[in-house]
Amino acid sequence: MALTVQDMMEAANAVVDRIDTGTARKLLGQGGLLLDVRDAVELQQTGRASGAHHIPRGMLEFRADESLQSHDPELRKDRPIVLYCAAGGRAALAGKLLKDMGYQRVYNLGGLPDWVNGGGEVTA
Repeated sequence: MALTVQDMMEAANAVVDRIDTGTARKLLGQGGLLLDVRDAVELQQTGRASGAHHIPRGMLEFRADESLQSHDPELRKDRPIVLYCAAGGRAALAGKLLKDMGYQRVYNLGGLPDWVNGGGEVTA
């Protein structure tokens, strides 16, 4: 049976907790990684959350796999990872992907507006 986007979103939301900016800040204070999974064009247009690391959603598998040369050392299975995108959908899907790859402490902040509305700063 073929999956729909709705099926994939339901599966992602079932395993990736949605958190608010306050909770995200606590996790970041404990060494967590704030990860922006939007495309580069989006970052150029709107900036990014202060302190956020950027890996486009389309490259996440290659950056998260520790066995590849393309692995990003910021992605570690022993640290919390807080994801965001523009509205939360890609962050949820990215979170499920990371969980499927063995990352346990993965959270969905939602979109950049959620960060801003919660008092988070944005840099260019």
